[in-house]
Amino acid sequence: MTRFGIGRVLACATAVLTIGACSAPGSSSSTPADTSGPIKIAVVDAQSGQLSSLGAWESKGAKLAVDQWNAKGGVNGRKVQLDVFDDAGDPTVGTNLARKIASEGYVAMIGTAESAVTVAMAPVLQQAKIPSITSGQSPSITAVKSPFQFLNGPTSTTYDETLAKHLVDQKGLKSIAFITNNGSYGKGEHDAFGKALANRGVKPVDDQVVTTDQKDFSAALTSIRQKNPQVLFVGTEEVEAGLIVKQARELGITAVVAGAAPMGTTVYLSTAGAANAEGTVVSSPYLSNEINDASRAFAQAYKAAYNEEAELHGAKAFDGTNIFLTALKSSNAATGQQLADTIRGTKYPGLLGTFTFDQTGVGIHATAIGVITAGKLVAAAS
Repeated sequence: MTRFGIGRVLACATAVLTIGACSAPGSSSSTPADTSGPIKIAVVDAQSGQLSSLGAWESKGAKLAVDQWNAKGGVNGRKVQLDVFDDAGDPTVGTNLARKIASEGYVAMIGTAESAVTVAMAPVLQQAKIPSITSGQSPSITAVKSPFQFLNGPTSTTYDETLAKHLVDQKGLKSIAFITNNGSYGKGEHDAFGKALANRGVKPVDDQVVTTDQKDFSAALTSIRQKNPQVLFVGTEEVEAGLIVKQARELGITAVVAGAAPMGTTVYLSTAGAANAEGTVVSSPYLSNEINDASRAFAQAYKAAYNEEAELHGAKAFDGTNIFLTALKSSNAATGQQLADTIRGTKYPGLLGTFTFDQTGVGIHATAIGVITAGKLVAAAS
């Protein structure tokens, strides 16, 4: 992962998107904020660097939800102001942005999509009593045990248990090689899928760990090729996963490629190449925009707003933002602990399923299996 100088990044970590007029900031207490101005919500994600695609998707999903609420009068008559900040995928930058958000009257945060940055920001946001909802999926997020931290999707435990059930229980594939990275996401995937396999008496035939900013995987993949596995499990983010699979195919590895959410994105597909990605097995709570009427309506609105096809991360942010705005409405724009309690008690029928938050902040507890077929992620045959 590319690292940026803190000063440089913070200098450009200004809001790139603002909805509503500027006014007096809200409060981080458990009482309603100043009702004369807009409700301030921050989006914090990588808007630059290798993970910028995640930030772009998430900010667009959040903006679409806010636009729809503002078009209907906002929250109890108050407009919602959404400001986007760039953490560059750097935990130190994220921590400084958390302090900035706490000092400038933001009542809630959407983000981040990077597990390591989410974990780094959590203590600051908890101290300031600012609820946040992350697209990260590492179990390290719930391990923080912050009552102000929520997830807009499942953790790696759910993703990878579903994947193991499909590959091992249903398909009978037990010769499985790992390649994961040493970042928070990669560690979470490594441990979650490893545990799911261990529960089935399966041990990886090879277990390779790479760095988050690595580009050449020939040594790790050569080792894996010698084991001739049936399945290659990839536990890295989108770009790196695509590079790994592209190089694996070039080395003659023909194993079924499998992984979680990053493997279902257009970034993975374009980086790996459609031919190399063909047949990739993906565990995801949002397989396509054609799941139901709600997903089709979301995709249509997303396309109209951005002239792009919607995908999982935008859908997660759309759900998460709607949950926060619903809680703000029902609590009469309460902040702090009262807002967090209202969020936890909110049952929301979202694009990813019905959100029911437990005490760890997880609201979605299931995924489905898809397979990349002719360049698209489609539901796997049962």
